[in-house]
Amino acid sequence: MIELVEQPIDIRVLYERVRKDEHGAVVVFVGVVRRRSDDDRSVSGLSYEAYQELAVGEMKVIAQEVVSRFSPCEIAMQHRIGDLKVGEPSVAVAIATAHRAQAFDACRYAIDELKKRVPIWKKEHYVSGEAGWRENCSER
Repeated sequence: MIELVEQPIDIRVLYERVRKDEHGAVVVFVGVVRRRSDDDRSVSGLSYEAYQELAVGEMKVIAQEVVSRFSPCEIAMQHRIGDLKVGEPSVAVAIATAHRAQAFDACRYAIDELKKRVPIWKKEHYVSGEAGWRENCSER
């Protein structure tokens, strides 16, 4: 399951997609729309846009890299597009591996590479009525 979605992300679905009896660890990262921007303005929500074919294609390349580097493992990734409210999940990555360290490393690799490489754009909407496009940050 590697996809862009317009509907809310269901973390349980991602978890169930990767969980296998041979894996002893499942790590799920969930990025959530927060109330304050990096420059401390009050946020009312976000809008995400993507070049869908390229975005999904690059997400699949990242998933293949994860499997290659951290195998045996399972991976699922979803990123929302459209308008989201504060508190809603915008991105989720689920990884299952034999051991926890490997699962944490694989999950961090996947989300960091997604933020660096996938053509998804974020527009913050502020309580003041203003809005602005924001750059993805892979190291925060």
